[in-house]
Amino acid sequence: MDRVYRISHQGAVQHAVEREGALHRIGGDVFGGYTLSEAIPGGLNAAGLRVLAPVTPSKIVCVGLNYKDHAAESGVTLPDEPLLFFKPPTAVIGPGDRIRLPPGVGRVDHEAELALVIGRRAHRVPRARAWEYVCGLTCLNDVTAREMQHKESQFTRCKGFDTFSPVGPCIVTGLNGEPRNVEAWVNGGRRQASNTRHLIFPIDYLIEYISFVMTLEPGDIVSTGTPEGVGPITAGDTVTVSVEGVGELSNPVMNEQ
Repeated sequence: MDRVYRISHQGAVQHAVEREGALHRIGGDVFGGYTLSEAIPGGLNAAGLRVLAPVTPSKIVCVGLNYKDHAAESGVTLPDEPLLFFKPPTAVIGPGDRIRLPPGVGRVDHEAELALVIGRRAHRVPRARAWEYVCGLTCLNDVTAREMQHKESQFTRCKGFDTFSPVGPCIVTGLNGEPRNVEAWVNGGRRQASNTRHLIFPIDYLIEYISFVMTLEPGDIVSTGTPEGVGPITAGDTVTVSVEGVGELSNPVMNEQ
């Protein structure tokens, strides 16, 4: 199991791997096979090192209403098939970056999610082979302009604002579909807490379903849905998404100027 970070350090943006307590630059392609290079003195705390969003996806495919408890709190019937929507790549920010609240949109909510990063080109992948196409797991906050969502039948606008897709802090490789706790914290208070065992459509099914429709490219993100407890965030808050075995993704919130 490796923790794969995308970092900015000494004027270069690159991937680095944390293994056995040391952070190594890598040789090769994080999606096509890599070797560990020299360790970075100080690791993630090295002077001038910044952790970025772990990938720059061509697309972010999200699944709505994929926890029974969230469907119940939203007052909707359980879907017969996965409900898919996109978040644009321009919504992506990394750990510590600011979520900016656009003026005049009303209530904006956090949504803690387990996301997976595609590791190889996936087209009509059978469910039995789905995990062969997963590079690893990460955290995602599906930030949503809730009042705007209630006005529309499509989710593109309410979920597509710049900064509305914090991702990170890393990709954890070598994991599988075993149940994982998913939580959201705002200013140290827990807002969401569930487990992926409650997913209506599990990860391997989602890969089969989505890749039948569209080809998934290396670095693309599939976000698996949020549990109950979604709630508002305001300027001055700090939101943390926690996924068991993956890590914590924290972002401050500010009003867009």
